[in-house]
Amino acid sequence: MFNKAKPATPDRPSNAPPIPPLPDLPSPNAARAATPATPAPSPIASSRGLSTLSSDLQFEGNVSGAGDLQVDGSVKGDVRVGRLIVGETGAIEGSVTADYLEVRGRVVGGVSGKQVKLVSTAYVDGDITAEQLSIDIGAYFQGRVLQSRRDAPAPAAAAPRPAPVETPAPALAPTPAPEAPQTVEMKTV
Repeated sequence: MFNKAKPATPDRPSNAPPIPPLPDLPSPNAARAATPATPAPSPIASSRGLSTLSSDLQFEGNVSGAGDLQVDGSVKGDVRVGRLIVGETGAIEGSVTADYLEVRGRVVGGVSGKQVKLVSTAYVDGDITAEQLSIDIGAYFQGRVLQSRRDAPAPAAAAPRPAPVETPAPALAPTPAPEAPQTVEMKTV
């Protein structure tokens, strides 16, 4: 990158040929010129390996595991994974459970997760249970939303409770008849 000659060092003689750059690491200027603005990788792709069910595949049966999955094809069955992206061409008919769930395509069935995001192209027909829910403008959703909460830690040692003492119930007094509605007149001054 720089044309300035480097002084000779004991481990590198002055007549040694220059060291070429590594082939898998392009120079910064070449990288900017070769690639226009590229989208940032999804948070799923950067953390672990992402398995993909491509758009031309149809899967019938349940899918489960702790890994990451992107569905661009169709699944008829329940899906239970660590992280899930339903792509714009993806469709799932069955219940879906994931820690992180991003829906861009179609889900018909119950959805459950810690973080659920419905992007503007999403179609969800079913109940959603989530700690955090995000629905973009344009997303279709038909169903109920139930907000789950993180489980509170149980007390370390609970004191034993004494046995309840039975006492006879007092006799119930008859319930008074409901009062007639009252009309209040207001005068303006």
